[in-house]
Amino acid sequence: MIDFPAGLSALTDRYDVVLCDVWGVIHNGVRNFPEACEALERFNAGHGQVVLISNAPRPSNDVLAQLDGLNVQRSAWSAFVTSGDATRSLLAARAPGKVWKIGPERDEPLYAGLGLEAAGCEDADFICCTGLFDDETERAEDYRDRLKVAADRGLVFICANPDRVVQRGDRLIFCAGALADLYEELGGQVVMAGKPYAAIYDLALAEAERLRGRPVDRDRVLCIGDGIITDVLGAENQKLACLFVAKGIHGDKALGPDGLLAPEAVAKLLAAESVGAAHAIADLVW
Repeated sequence: MIDFPAGLSALTDRYDVVLCDVWGVIHNGVRNFPEACEALERFNAGHGQVVLISNAPRPSNDVLAQLDGLNVQRSAWSAFVTSGDATRSLLAARAPGKVWKIGPERDEPLYAGLGLEAAGCEDADFICCTGLFDDETERAEDYRDRLKVAADRGLVFICANPDRVVQRGDRLIFCAGALADLYEELGGQVVMAGKPYAAIYDLALAEAERLRGRPVDRDRVLCIGDGIITDVLGAENQKLACLFVAKGIHGDKALGPDGLLAPEAVAKLLAAESVGAAHAIADLVW
């Protein structure tokens, strides 16, 4: 049975640690969500620790500038881990080597200091995908021919961002997870470290333990996110409670005719992916 709290304040007696998604929950890539930022700030100040857990394909230190640029106050969180942090260990294990880098120039910090050589699909040893080269104009299907060459060569595809789509302003854009799906369709092998996979949760919980100075009671950890097959599934796999932010990338699909959150619509969204969440809310508020 899904609980529908009015806000995060209704859950403070149940949880000591929040592992919160970033894109879609506290900003949309264009602007921050003030009420969500305030909710995290208030929890972080007086009720526990907030660890941001993002499928951003760059190291967390490199993503801080984006959060600062969107005026996400640093008082809203105490630690930050990314899919990029978890992916670097996968890359380091394959160094030295030749990598076909799929993704925009801004994701280059992921490879810094690892001693990997850039190559194309015809001569690389493996693939690392952080996203599309130009997510404003391209679609996953544009990569089919090149990915087919790599799949036929048996290259492993490391996906640095398991998200399939993300909300940018009022549009949905394709992410690395969409290319990973296509690569698997072509018969290729995909390896991921971000949500919903264990490596990024291990990093996040280690950060929570560092902040608290003692082991974390997993029954008192709350994951917050808007992605069903990343945030909700990841929490379920880790046996952690989840607050599903139902609007997010799903928009009006979770709303009834009155514009309010519709429990039956939320249940339908989750059931479609065979996952469950302890709690659900339209947007993150205090």
